[in-house]
Amino acid sequence: MTVISNAASTASVAIIGAEYIQPILFPQMEPTAAIRIITLSAMVILYGINMAGIKMSARMLNVLMIIKISLIVLLIVAIVAAPEPVDAPAELTPLTTTDWLKAFWLCFVPVFFTYGGYQQTMNFGSDIPNAARTMPRAIFYGIAIILSLYLLVNFSYFKVLGFEGLKNSTTLAADVARVLLGDYAFNVVAVIMFLSVMAYVNASIMSNPRVYYAMAEDKVLPPVFKKINSKTQVQEFAVSVFVGFIVLTLFFSASFTQVLSYVMFFDSISLVTASAAIFILRHRAKKQGDPAGIYKMIGYPWMPALFIVVYTLVNISVLVSNPQASLIGFVLFLSGYPLYRILVKLIN
Repeated sequence: MTVISNAASTASVAIIGAEYIQPILFPQMEPTAAIRIITLSAMVILYGINMAGIKMSARMLNVLMIIKISLIVLLIVAIVAAPEPVDAPAELTPLTTTDWLKAFWLCFVPVFFTYGGYQQTMNFGSDIPNAARTMPRAIFYGIAIILSLYLLVNFSYFKVLGFEGLKNSTTLAADVARVLLGDYAFNVVAVIMFLSVMAYVNASIMSNPRVYYAMAEDKVLPPVFKKINSKTQVQEFAVSVFVGFIVLTLFFSASFTQVLSYVMFFDSISLVTASAAIFILRHRAKKQGDPAGIYKMIGYPWMPALFIVVYTLVNISVLVSNPQASLIGFVLFLSGYPLYRILVKLIN
């Protein structure tokens, strides 16, 4: 499940970046086809950079991260520099209670996707001293910082573009630049936004093969996923598989909304089942008299129970609003078990 889900998530982020420069590179082409060309081309370039060596990939990541941080600072500064938008009175469509509840839970889909990724830190638990204490704090403080930055950036979007501008824009950062500095700034920021998004994609291509390595060590994946090129220090097979799944996702759909729906449906099931495992593992540890397994957690059992309920309701909303994407996500989830059994047999 991790192999497929993380690749699909990375593909969806790549689509966001492509949407920014599609009007610049292919203004006359059908948007979906143009976005597919841009994302696939970017994957080929990043694949080549990562295969060239871990140092080359790290340098590329550092450059892209500097660009990303600079863009965030620019967008936050817009809060002070921006003129007040002129918004026409919003026309609100009356909603039934059912529609309101569905819309309320659906709004969490992009929010959870935006803040998702914190769980990936668990993959590095064996490398962190005193992980039981350090990792929860790192996740908490990290999310607090990101939450603050995202709120400031989104307030900037609202202050510059207004409600109607937010509703109709697919390139928010570039549209903010256009309002402040003109059409030329729109093109510049669109390119910068694309590069900043590619920073995440590059980081994902670098980090996910490490997950495959750990899974191969635990004999969940075949040993070939542990192979490292001694010269470049690259997990060539693992990187190729991960990028291959990204490319497959892009071939099936170049629509961010479509990919997001089945990724979140798939991920929500995974997160709900993983959270439910907390209760099972704790019960087993208590039954076996294993004090190390009976860990302490603030708010237990209510916090994990709330997490499960919220993600379940979000999943139901995705199912109701987009049954086709939900079906794809559910099939992918179910395919995980037979795939696991096949891999175990191959390993043994």
